[in-house]
Amino acid sequence: MNEPLRVVSIGGGHGLAALLEGLKKYAHTRDEAVWPRIDITAIVAVTDDGGSSGRLRREFDVLPPGDIRNCMVALSEDGALLSELFQYRFKAGRGLKGHSFGNLFLTALTHITGDFPDAVRSSAEVLKIAGRIFPATAANVVLEAVLDDATVVRGESRISKSRRLIRRVRLHPGRVRPLREGLEAIARADLITLGPGSLFTSVIPNLLVSGIPKAIRQSQAQKAYFMNLMTQPGETTNFSASDHVAAVNRHAGGRLVDTVVVSTSRISSALERRYAEQNASPIVNDVAELECMGLSVIGAELAQKGQRVVRHNPDAIARIAVDLARLARERRLTNLV
Repeated sequence: MNEPLRVVSIGGGHGLAALLEGLKKYAHTRDEAVWPRIDITAIVAVTDDGGSSGRLRREFDVLPPGDIRNCMVALSEDGALLSELFQYRFKAGRGLKGHSFGNLFLTALTHITGDFPDAVRSSAEVLKIAGRIFPATAANVVLEAVLDDATVVRGESRISKSRRLIRRVRLHPGRVRPLREGLEAIARADLITLGPGSLFTSVIPNLLVSGIPKAIRQSQAQKAYFMNLMTQPGETTNFSASDHVAAVNRHAGGRLVDTVVVSTSRISSALERRYAEQNASPIVNDVAELECMGLSVIGAELAQKGQRVVRHNPDAIARIAVDLARLARERRLTNLV
């Protein structure tokens, strides 16, 4: 129990960054009041093809750096300064307008090292990141979605904008290998988290990489799905919590998680109306259905208060993750006695 608890967080987008931001204060801390210590590994989807990341993919044939950049900012020991620098977006300049400094930094380092995962590792060392970050795969993959009318939509940005329900998503090429370091982290983990984050474009793409679902199942870690707070137009319209888990299991080839973490926070009427205009609504926590699926359910107030948008509270979700990791370690040690 004196060793740091090992947490592997899988996903992408702002949801993963929020969880990492909360976990950061437990990583390699010297403050005896902050316990237990956490060893953090993030495994991040690499299917983004919009905005600055998409332009860099097309122009320089690199993996999309945007979600990796957000994770670096979240895990930075000097969060305020690094956030301002890495998230700085150029407002003018031919070829520069719209790019963030962090994306350009990772692209340049990829060309220097000759390898995107190496660039991420070097960046983490230079910037003293409180954890490790690995892309789900080093392959240059494209996300495709089959919609409910059998239409195939190619590219994450187009999938996110689609307003038809998604039947399934897949990678092209279809079989790509994960990073060895990511699989090793999964095997050694006390806790593996999925989400929060966009179901079909942030969470599931990681599970389409060959070997990752199998590694998760074989790991002795506790596996927890951190449920989103709101549905997303088209992508998860009218999806309940159990619908999210069913989609994960379907794409992973079978049951993958043990525990589902849902929010009991009440969303203000004004925020609900604002989201309803975009065809989004609070996710229904159908706890009875989740329990019928053999899952344990943890409910807590997880939404940030007083915000103009609905977002997870990083400290609240991190506390639950730490508790789950601690309990998983205790169970493992008990079974060894």
